[in-house]
Amino acid sequence: MNEKSCSFHNEEELSDEQVERVSAEYSPSCDKDNSALKAFRGIPISELKNQSILQALTAEANGWEPAGVNTEVLRAQEEWEAVDTIQPETGSRARAEQPGQLVSFSEALQHFQTVDLSSFKKRIQPTVRRTGLAALRHCLFGPPKLHQGLREERDLVLTIAQCGLDSQDPMHGRVLQTIYKKLTGSKFDCALHGDHWEDLGFQGANPATDLRGAGFLALLHLLYLVMDSKTWLMAQEIFRLSRHHIQQFPFCLMSVNITRIAIQALREECLSRECNRQQKVIPVVNSFYAATFLRLAHVWRTQEKTISDSGFVLKDLEVLAKKSPRRLLKTLDIYLAGVSKGQASLLGAQKCPGPQAPHAKDLTFTGVCDLQAHSAEGSGLI
Repeated sequence: MNEKSCSFHNEEELSDEQVERVSAEYSPSCDKDNSALKAFRGIPISELKNQSILQALTAEANGWEPAGVNTEVLRAQEEWEAVDTIQPETGSRARAEQPGQLVSFSEALQHFQTVDLSSFKKRIQPTVRRTGLAALRHCLFGPPKLHQGLREERDLVLTIAQCGLDSQDPMHGRVLQTIYKKLTGSKFDCALHGDHWEDLGFQGANPATDLRGAGFLALLHLLYLVMDSKTWLMAQEIFRLSRHHIQQFPFCLMSVNITRIAIQALREECLSRECNRQQKVIPVVNSFYAATFLRLAHVWRTQEKTISDSGFVLKDLEVLAKKSPRRLLKTLDIYLAGVSKGQASLLGAQKCPGPQAPHAKDLTFTGVCDLQAHSAEGSGLI
């Protein structure tokens, strides 16, 4: 191989004539790409812009056009460029449709205020029907009637209590998911049917079967309890008590029974005086539910009740709640005020649930409905 043809000048600077001469002397027998690279290796960077070869190559590059354009490539390019113009959807509606998002009580209530509940509303009995001396005694010595302007709100509460759990309704599913996540601390959604609901105190794998007598209002009350910042600590304390190694009870099922008591108190106009005073119904019913649940937990803890006492405790609680609703509400106010100041709980210290605590499905629980159905015997099974 000609040594001259495979070597290049190493001077610091080359003129245009030298570059042309080097190009002319370049032998085709050498690798073309490596030789072209070596041709400019000895040229200072500051002089590259003045070289005619580089200027020619730049001119060709600026005028280059593809021989043919693939339509799929163009379509993909247009789609990619459109990505920058897509704006994420904002607002409560976008958040509400995300299954992983927790739902607040107000959001769930708004759902029921906007859907058609006419078929359920036909079933309600806003007040208890009394006849004879009972009607006269209630008229003379009973609580005042609910103001006319509050009766629509009362009917909404009673109508929701007629609604069952609909697994096809996304809002119903989100309410269940929120209750589960708040009580367990889970960050993930769970199946709407399964044994995990028994761990929360339902009697079976399907929570819908335990809503008898309270409907979806029972789930709304649970949602209120775990999502309201004022009652969240109380919910945690009662849930811990329900998992006590000796005094355990089915938490959600007990809550359903408390909702039944609240419904009866509303229908018997036991809450009318407080509703008239506050000019609200739903907040009063929610507070009454929480106050009654707090009273049950306090009695359960301090009197060392067990699951075998459930029916009698609920029956006594129903009598007290209807007779002295204002007293219960005052106790709740004192408790919440103490919690806000960081004072000790009214429930006292609790032991952590031990491995010997029985599973919820093994508990024999007597509820309000069972006592009414079996009043002569004083006990029954759900």
